[in-house]
Amino acid sequence: MSASGARGAFPGSGSGRCKRAWTELLAGRVKRQKLGPDGEQKVRESAVRLLRSHLNLSDLFLEVEGPQFEEPRLRRWIDWGGPEADTHLSSSLVGSALRDQASRLGVPVAVLSSQVVASALARICASDARPSPRVLLTPEQRKKLPSVLGTARDLTAHGMFSRRCFCGEVWKVQNSLLLEAVWHLHVQNIVSLQELLESHADVQAAGTWLSGSLYHLCEQMEASSPHTDVARAMLTDFVQMFVLRGFPKNVDPRSTVEPEPVTQIAADVLQRMLASALEALAAGLQEESAAYKAVRCWFGTFSRHTYQSIISTESPKRFFCHTLTQILTHKPVLKVSDALQMQREWCFARTHPLLSGLYRKLFVVLSPEELVARLQEVLETQEVNWQHVLSCVSALVICLPDAQPLVNGWVARLLARAFESCDLDSMVSAFLVVRQAAQEGPAAFPPYADWFQASFGSARYHGCSKKALVFLFKFLSDLVPFEAPQYLKVHMLHPPLVPSKHRTLLSDYVALARTRLADLKVSVETMGLYEDVSAAGDMAEPAPQPSLPGCGEGRLGVSTHGEGSCCRHGGQRFPETLLPVALPPRAAHPESAPDRRGRPGGSHRGPEEPQDRRRSRAVQRSPWTCSQRPWGSSGPRSRTPHSRMVVDLLLTAFSQNLLAASCLAPPDRQGPWAAHLVRTLCGHGLLPAVLTRLCQLLRHQGPSLSASHVLGLAALAVHLGEAASTLPAVCAGPPGPARPLPVPELFDCLLPCGTPEAWALCLRFCTAAISYSVCKFSSQSRGVLRRCLSPGLIKKFQFLVLRLFPEARDAPAGAEDAAGPGWQPRFLPSVDWQRAALCLWEQGAFRELLEQDGLRLTYRDWLLLELEIQPEVDALSDTERWAFQQWAIHERFLPAPASAGGCAGDLEAACTVLADVLMDFWQRSQSDGHLHNSHLAAGGYTGNRDIFSRLQELAGDLQQGPEAPLGPSPPRGHFLFGLFRRRLQALAREQDVATRLQRQQELLMFRRVLLGLPPTVLVGSPQAGPPAALNCEDFFHLVNTELRDFSQDGALSHDITVHFFRGLLAACSRSSDPSQAADLTLTACGAQCPLLLTSALLWWPRLEPELRRRWTRCSRGPLPSELQRLQEARHFAKSVLGVLGPLEAPPAPGPAWLCAAALHLELRQAGKAGLRSELARLPCLGDELLLFLFFFSLMGLLASHVTPHAAGSPEALAVCAEILGCLQRRGVSWLPLFQLTEAGAGLGHTLLRLAPDHLLRLLPVAFYSLLSSFEEDAPLQQEAFLHVAVDMYLQLVRLFVDGGTSAVSTRAHSGELRGQGDPVSLITKARLFLLQLIPRCPARSLARVTELLAAPGACDPEVRAALLRRQPAGLDPDLRQAPCLFGPDLHGV
Repeated sequence: MSASGARGAFPGSGSGRCKRAWTELLAGRVKRQKLGPDGEQKVRESAVRLLRSHLNLSDLFLEVEGPQFEEPRLRRWIDWGGPEADTHLSSSLVGSALRDQASRLGVPVAVLSSQVVASALARICASDARPSPRVLLTPEQRKKLPSVLGTARDLTAHGMFSRRCFCGEVWKVQNSLLLEAVWHLHVQNIVSLQELLESHADVQAAGTWLSGSLYHLCEQMEASSPHTDVARAMLTDFVQMFVLRGFPKNVDPRSTVEPEPVTQIAADVLQRMLASALEALAAGLQEESAAYKAVRCWFGTFSRHTYQSIISTESPKRFFCHTLTQILTHKPVLKVSDALQMQREWCFARTHPLLSGLYRKLFVVLSPEELVARLQEVLETQEVNWQHVLSCVSALVICLPDAQPLVNGWVARLLARAFESCDLDSMVSAFLVVRQAAQEGPAAFPPYADWFQASFGSARYHGCSKKALVFLFKFLSDLVPFEAPQYLKVHMLHPPLVPSKHRTLLSDYVALARTRLADLKVSVETMGLYEDVSAAGDMAEPAPQPSLPGCGEGRLGVSTHGEGSCCRHGGQRFPETLLPVALPPRAAHPESAPDRRGRPGGSHRGPEEPQDRRRSRAVQRSPWTCSQRPWGSSGPRSRTPHSRMVVDLLLTAFSQNLLAASCLAPPDRQGPWAAHLVRTLCGHGLLPAVLTRLCQLLRHQGPSLSASHVLGLAALAVHLGEAASTLPAVCAGPPGPARPLPVPELFDCLLPCGTPEAWALCLRFCTAAISYSVCKFSSQSRGVLRRCLSPGLIKKFQFLVLRLFPEARDAPAGAEDAAGPGWQPRFLPSVDWQRAALCLWEQGAFRELLEQDGLRLTYRDWLLLELEIQPEVDALSDTERWAFQQWAIHERFLPAPASAGGCAGDLEAACTVLADVLMDFWQRSQSDGHLHNSHLAAGGYTGNRDIFSRLQELAGDLQQGPEAPLGPSPPRGHFLFGLFRRRLQALAREQDVATRLQRQQELLMFRRVLLGLPPTVLVGSPQAGPPAALNCEDFFHLVNTELRDFSQDGALSHDITVHFFRGLLAACSRSSDPSQAADLTLTACGAQCPLLLTSALLWWPRLEPELRRRWTRCSRGPLPSELQRLQEARHFAKSVLGVLGPLEAPPAPGPAWLCAAALHLELRQAGKAGLRSELARLPCLGDELLLFLFFFSLMGLLASHVTPHAAGSPEALAVCAEILGCLQRRGVSWLPLFQLTEAGAGLGHTLLRLAPDHLLRLLPVAFYSLLSSFEEDAPLQQEAFLHVAVDMYLQLVRLFVDGGTSAVSTRAHSGELRGQGDPVSLITKARLFLLQLIPRCPARSLARVTELLAAPGACDPEVRAALLRRQPAGLDPDLRQAPCLFGPDLHGV
């Protein structure tokens, strides 16, 4: 009821009359009137009528519930009356109010309720004060909305809600409606989005509103992180619905029948969104602008996860086809002449990343055949946007290697149609498509020169008639004003085949082309000698284009040679198609060729060119010149530009001379000129500058290096390795290792394998370096070759070839030319590094090289290299990567002998090596500062999950294999625990912080591995025969020796605890009697590893539901008795502390230490206010249980001392003092808790396994923190008190001297231990206590102190003197020597 309604219910409440106070109204009615038999019912009915007459339905619908109610009051009001509410709805308050108001208004109740709900929804949406546009609800609005939606559901259930009427009312408030509110109506089944759209009268207006809201949603999802999850769910649901409704299976897009309104709206919204995104791209987007984020978000909806739930339908594919068509035909404003001149700017590398990313997402769903067919259909039937068409062609040949023959076939059909009917459109399309594809590099598509020569070098198309020939040359002549120089040169160097009688057509075209080249100031005299006429780049820009990392294999983007090269000599063969790129024009001079002795000649010098100008021009043409800032960590920086110029000239000269010499003779017959040049560089102090430049080129400019660059650098690296014995070690700098490296290992460090760009450079460099060195030193011993190359480079070459080229994974059919590999350049149209690498892979000389020790890729080497791969940028798909890893493990390394780097068929050895390498990689990632979380991904990479998945598969095979059967012999421990022990034994056991942190890091990795493997690894497999305890000794040992030291609050972490119990139940389910096997195992656990049971007590509220759920799968009976005992211990603790029952304590259900642990947990969870009342219940406990509880409280006190920001330290001290008081009043000896040992089966056997060692060492701190709680006659009652007090004092002093109390000191000085003092004050109080205690102790108490005094440096002078005065006269005189305060090691310091 609203406030206004309440005020209006009283007469005389107007402004013209004084209002009477409630006290006046109630005066005289203090005495309660007695009601008759029907009085109470009448009062209730009167109250209902009063509320109903003044009920404000709109306010009532907006009621927001507090946390104390589990359902809205409105729902309870509707259902008021109990189970009969469905039949007696008239008794409902809201139902009656709705019916009464509907009756007064003369409308159906369903219509009225729909109007009220719509009004409430509109008020919620309009209550936001944020500026427009708004599509998401605020947190306050989200709190109000569920009440309205719940009310609508209840009204619908009672037949009092009209969905059709509600849809109409919603569209009336469209201006204030928020998209998220519509989404909630859809997902909570109030009304579906389809119903809302069908009820809208204006299809165009509905599409406009939805597309605008979706666009703003994309903007806000990128900008508001708190609402990202909701916004992403909204966007996914809307897109899925629009795709399903907008592109149904039974609708033909070419049909003339008008589609349904929902289909129209859905298709219109998707089309509007894509058009807006394409227009924003065309207008130019600023990085991180709102429009950029919106486009990126919308293009992200084309990813696989958006459609994975509807991918079984045909709708996503039809939608993707429609999207591709819309992209290709969006605003066709460019002419063919524009496309001819600008298509170089539309290559894959220069296409906007958002658009190229959209292409790749479309390519995932559509096959290459469908893509090419769609391109062909669009070009034939519609006006197109040439920029989008050609950029799509580039993306197609780059991302889908299988599309190359399809594009070739399409172009062939276009040419055939063009010459059949002189179709100019088909001719234009064919040339544009071929040029666009060819500029992506020979690995993606044949060069334009090859295609032109193959198409028109014969009479295939144009030789049928003179008409076709005239058509061809007319077309080529029309292109001349718009042509780039390289295409004109192709047409001139590889002219079409023309009959002699029609040679004038060709001569006229050549003249026209020469005139055009002259206008462009491009020389044609030297054309065809050393130029790359098939490259896509403009000849006026000689700088090498960067290689494009493609999606397929072998996409290395290398340059090619022209057909006119004159260097065609015989000799040994270099691996196929690995060819140096063209030399600069000056290298064509005869003087630049090597002489007969193998020395390269000098460069040609023009007489008319001054020397400075020649030097400047040479540096400008140098392939080593780049725009990046000089950088190098392997040596000093170049001090002057002159030194940088000298290094660039040296690298240029070395590369040019190497390539020129290789045209005439293979490397092994070129003489020692290269080695002499390298030795000269080292002798003149240029080595640091050269190495610095090499680091620059390989680390920062690798993708932009052409084939000539790589070949020159590889040969230089080989000769530097040859002279490595005379060269100093070099520091590679970050991210390389800090230690100096030999020069061959330096190149291994500079060539990582983490990304496709790095693969391309590493594969090219390794192929060139290995090929050159094998050929250069073919007649020498293999030891010389091994000195020149780092084993790491040879192993990386093997890794990349096996990973990238599936055909290399089969054993080579035969050694190719085993007598000697070749270096002869073969001037093919393209430089195919893939074929070069495969050719080298199959050569006999390379196979012989791998027979040497340390050069073959081993299983460990493969794992380390595979872990460096970043799957998010991997060229292999998830399926291909899985297949490769399966092949590498199961077919190559697992069956291979150990001498060949394999596992000799030992599956356990394969698992061990994989786990060891994985942990080494994690440790290295942590050391490098890359690992920022505890997940399995290291270094931000997810590749570790793939390799870890292989470990899980191998571990599963090992468990299911013949090594883990149910048999009579006891199963041996799991191999992982042996690996853990070996790794831990390699670490020191010192107690310094660095060692403990290193050990903790190792244990965290162990835990990560264990948690990722099946839980039965922890418990082993059950034996056949009678039920017996599972073999958990290895895991118990790991917990007691290692994990215990890193436990907190007296328990292990939840993940490892629940993992153990999962494995326990899983293994016991395979036993003949699961319950008995579980009881026997848990009994052994209590005796050998009690920390697991106390951990289960701590996590029992989260552990119990899962245990019960798992147990019901393997047994219909109750939980095993030992598990029930844990539950009973928790119940016992609650009962003792009065949480569940009376003051008297029930009997302890299990071991005293287990019940004490449960009590300690309950005390720790008690608040400060209720602590005193709960401590008052402790005297009802037994002596043994109270003693164990005292120990757990001591550990809690010490944990509060050393744990940063730990709360409850004063409370922990109060608990210890209260328990100690109970023990002293009962006369129970509590001193053994401070003298625990492992001997026998006493307290120490159990308690020492329940607390970490660093807390046990701090027991002296706890002892003297309780000084005020000791009884005055304690030394007289307990003979061992003085011995324990002195021993604790001595240990406290040693802790302070060794720095063991540093954590306590830090917290004391920071004020966190208020009122408890620091260790220095604690030592002072302890010494004063002893000096006062010693004279009062009886003589019999001094007997056991003698052994303490006999220890060197046992005490400070005052305490020692006080003890000696109480000793009998016949004491050994050695004990009366001069006291030493700090012991012999520190005396005199």
